[in-house]
Amino acid sequence: MVDFQGELAALSAAAFWAIASLVYARLGQQIAPLLLNLYKGLVAIALLLFTLMLRGVPFWDLSPFPFLWLSLSGVVGIGLGDTAFFNALNALGPRRALLLETLAPPLSAILAFIFLGERLNIRTWTGIFLTILGVAWVISERTPSSHQAPHRWRWGIGYGLLATVAQAVGAVLSRMALNETAVSPLVSASIRLVAGVLTILPLLWLARPPSHLLWKPLQSVKAGLAVVLAAFFSTYLGIWLQQTSLKLAPAGIAQTLSATSPLFVLPLAAWMGDRVSLRAILGALVAIAGIGLLFVSRSG
Repeated sequence: MVDFQGELAALSAAAFWAIASLVYARLGQQIAPLLLNLYKGLVAIALLLFTLMLRGVPFWDLSPFPFLWLSLSGVVGIGLGDTAFFNALNALGPRRALLLETLAPPLSAILAFIFLGERLNIRTWTGIFLTILGVAWVISERTPSSHQAPHRWRWGIGYGLLATVAQAVGAVLSRMALNETAVSPLVSASIRLVAGVLTILPLLWLARPPSHLLWKPLQSVKAGLAVVLAAFFSTYLGIWLQQTSLKLAPAGIAQTLSATSPLFVLPLAAWMGDRVSLRAILGALVAIAGIGLLFVSRSG
């Protein structure tokens, strides 16, 4: 009997990323993408290591190849992918950046089929298609705030596609390590984050930001707390849950359900007083139908 722990973990991660996205959208106007990625990574690493110590989980009790796959997953998915996504977020705005992210789940499923031999039946592929269609329908809606300068689109689309490919590759590399070993998602999340932060440091050195920008978040209590809050939800809890989903569910399903963050943003937006259109509601219903089909396909 399928217990759906992987699917529920992926949906939980999407919910936490939805909460964090509201914070990142504002932080991105104050902090450079590379620095924002570094700060959230450092906060999450501290939280994960503290959790490992409390739970007495051995950090280095891992054979070389899974450790290598997880490290590469962190380099590609977090070090490069998250930085590219924050750049796309600044250039395109949240809706267009997230629209490009909907390409990651089918790409993950294709890569998992090629490199891991994971086969998905037609019902599962239909569920993936409906979920992505619904999410894309929601986030492609035109809004007054969605206008961006045309000269930034080319860079934004490039960064968005890079982030999409990096996330798909990172997910499959994680699945390679988690699928065949007893490594816990907590340990795998920690390894990925450490590798991701170590990737950011040389990129930061090459970028050579002015020294006063490095400590800017620490100069504002409000900004510093916002970074900690976003890192707690998106990176500490989000990546831990994402690794859990990749361990317990096929990569294509895990990535599809993890990409449903825009659906969770809708009730948050309504609660904050924003108008939720009929189109957004219909798109959410289509995506929910796809999610239901994914659960049914796994139970059958």
